[in-house]
Amino acid sequence: MRTPTLRRLAAGIATTAAAALLLSACAGAATPAASSSASTPVDGGALTFALGNDPITLNPTATGSGNDTLYVERQLFDSLIEQDPKTGALVPWLATKWEANADATQFTFTLRPGVTFSDGAPLTAAVVKANFDDIAANATKALSAITALPNYAGTTVVDDSTFTVAFSKPNGAFPQAASSVALGLLSPKSLAIPYDDRATGAGLSGTGPFVLKSYTKNTSVVLTKRDGYAWAPEDYSNRGAAHLDTVTFTIVPEAGVRTGSLSSKQVDAIGGVLPQDIAGLQAQKTPLVIRANPGIAFGLSTYIKEGSALADVQVRKALLTALDRDLIQQSALTPEFAVATSVLAANTPGAVDLSAKLGYDAKASAKLLDAAGWKKGSDGIREKDGTKLSLKLGYIANFNPNQSIIELIQQQLKAIGIEVEVWTGTVPQYLAEASAGHFDLAYGNLSRADGDVLRTQFSSALPSNAAKGYTDPELAQDLTDQLATADQTKRAQIAQKANARIIDLAYYIPVVELTTVLGTASNVHGIVLGADSRLGSLVDAYKTR
Repeated sequence: MRTPTLRRLAAGIATTAAAALLLSACAGAATPAASSSASTPVDGGALTFALGNDPITLNPTATGSGNDTLYVERQLFDSLIEQDPKTGALVPWLATKWEANADATQFTFTLRPGVTFSDGAPLTAAVVKANFDDIAANATKALSAITALPNYAGTTVVDDSTFTVAFSKPNGAFPQAASSVALGLLSPKSLAIPYDDRATGAGLSGTGPFVLKSYTKNTSVVLTKRDGYAWAPEDYSNRGAAHLDTVTFTIVPEAGVRTGSLSSKQVDAIGGVLPQDIAGLQAQKTPLVIRANPGIAFGLSTYIKEGSALADVQVRKALLTALDRDLIQQSALTPEFAVATSVLAANTPGAVDLSAKLGYDAKASAKLLDAAGWKKGSDGIREKDGTKLSLKLGYIANFNPNQSIIELIQQQLKAIGIEVEVWTGTVPQYLAEASAGHFDLAYGNLSRADGDVLRTQFSSALPSNAAKGYTDPELAQDLTDQLATADQTKRAQIAQKANARIIDLAYYIPVVELTTVLGTASNVHGIVLGADSRLGSLVDAYKTR
């Protein structure tokens, strides 16, 4: 049985997320977040799914190329818990039940019996402990996973099916984090492979419904059905082996080529549908899977370095009102993509409407810059003490409209006298530049269906945030308090407070919200997006003939 504390935790997630999702659905497209379903699933067949980016790594605890990496990894690696995308509730997966102690520092799990890895090894409590210990031991590399285990104090094996995960400080967000791909479990033989050698996926075994057949970088990832799979979570119709025999993720960087390949029936499904292609695909009656992404909206992280222009809060605040978000949304996106109204997307627990502080007002921005001593030079760029107001902006081009959005941001900031130098590169290059503090502004987003996503991006306690310079004690306390609170209603309230504080400090400049759009052939059914709006398990997917 769950403790009363954890029952409140799960119920709070369900209530808060369901309400937020309802609001999102009213504002967005009416297309469901799952592909159409025929009356009787068909076993067999091959699915070809076109992605825009090479995964870079198939190690679930490492950082790859973003969503496309997670799309592939979700098919190979299961998690302890599932978050139901329809309700936001946490439901059993590899764990049948879990309990929290009163202060959310210990979580005791009971494993589902009979689960095995694809290499034949049984899933036991000792294996889970080995996975979490491996993440802690590789903390500087396992960036996608270590943020889900803040203050990890170790895992105690009670018996083969029972274990307790302990934290030195309260971690009310851990159950939701345990549903993420980043905490997907690897077999003992997989953990024995040196961390850096796991990227290719060779020798890695998970408990998922598919196994890796081949991975050819920048070309394809081929998966085959795993016989005997029988433990899909309860929010899926098919709890047993996948219907499909094979799934091939083919890498097609050009979005227009992906769309054309779907229309010409060269592929069965595509990710990263361009906003401008949505209407055309709908006109062709192409089924679309659409879901707004929870988590941190697309926007600009500010890097606060001593002596830099952005060390002045007035300069940062000038950025909040310098952007015409409506124009950016209308120029680069479609109605399916909302204008950001806070740091958190509207369907995230802890979101709060702060649009009154984000209204476009170039005159107000100019006034703030004037007061801060930045005056326009003969070329229109502001100067102070002989130094131009020039900012370096980094971004990743893994979402096609990003380039157009960045160009609009560059133009709008230039209009108020700020020069913007733009940098882009691959995900590993971007992470290296960002962690080294080489940017003044970094454009991006982070999808997660929990307000704790604020901590992962704004907590000064995390080494990954060190270069950003966020030292405000009030915000630090809010982020700590949210993590330490098990009650989800209270956690959402604290997240709202932290959200407002981030805007007041102009640590983050929200721009637009991300929406995930997949396209499928008319004979493809059962493709779903998870609670984080990333591709869910393909265990339900099938093709009619």
